[in-house]
Amino acid sequence: MRGPRRDDRVRINERIRVREVRVIDETGAQLGIMAPAQAVALAKSKGLDLVEVAATAVPPVCRITDYGKYQYNEQKKTRQARKHQKTIEVKEVKFRPKVDQHDYDFKKRNIQRFLHEGDKVKAVVFFRGREIAHPEIGRRILERLITEINDIAVAENIPRMEGNTMHTILSGRPGIKRVEKPEKPERPPRPEVDEDEGEEMTAEELQAEVAAAAAEAGQATEAAPPVVASEPPAAKPAE
Repeated sequence: MRGPRRDDRVRINERIRVREVRVIDETGAQLGIMAPAQAVALAKSKGLDLVEVAATAVPPVCRITDYGKYQYNEQKKTRQARKHQKTIEVKEVKFRPKVDQHDYDFKKRNIQRFLHEGDKVKAVVFFRGREIAHPEIGRRILERLITEINDIAVAENIPRMEGNTMHTILSGRPGIKRVEKPEKPERPPRPEVDEDEGEEMTAEELQAEVAAAAAEAGQATEAAPPVVASEPPAAKPAE
């Protein structure tokens, strides 16, 4: 991966090439405006760096600090901001031109839930075969939907036809009541296995098991009555 362009990097110490800078020390105190060389010498006398923290200010603002710690804190702030940044998804909800009332109400409730969770919704009417000859049916469905959820939703575009579908994008109105998305259920923990069950038997234990099994088999043979084979009946002599 290519590194940042030189213009995007934070300038420190001798790389700060301007006529004058406004300096803040490591405690946050304002030291005033001075030449960069003077500020760098002051920072190095404290074992620290001169870091440009506001390059667009007039004059640029520099802080006397440890550059390594400064980089770490900036990366930490970026990670925290990314963690709390909400990702907006576009949920797609499909209707058919012959949608019945129950299915329409069910899908409308889903759209309302998605909007309350902070997502956008792409409401789509899907046409099949000769249904595409009547786009007004799909337009009526979408316009009815927009009207019925007008209190919480804003249509970003009028219903428009693309191929064999007609769609509109719905987003939540400013100030809409937000609800948290349900978290995905965690997998149940795996059952604990008794440590003794997984241990292998030694050769002596295996021989003892075999001997015990043989003894049980011998006792079962002695207890069982002997089976006597019956002789076949003698053949009757021919007359």
